[in-house]
Amino acid sequence: MEKKWCVYILECGDGSFYTGVTNDVDKRMNAHADGKGSKCVRWKGFGKLLKVKECVDKSDACKCECVIKKLPRNEKLGWFD
Repeated sequence: MEKKWCVYILECGDGSFYTGVTNDVDKRMNAHADGKGSKCVRWKGFGKLLKVKECVDKSDACKCECVIKKLPRNEKLGWFD
């Protein structure tokens, strides 16, 4: 069974947001927590997963990620609602 692509936001240890895409949320969160995910999360520390949204495919997830990254911080979480 093929896993759905998702866009997600997590809160880093310093309170900043990190937005990314994955087709396996649990595996990706474990990678971030183990310091094997993105350099940004490695430097700032892993906090907690805040929001996840399923997308149609990888291309759609990447487009959503790009849109979210351009939003001001106070609008990022609202995008998921």
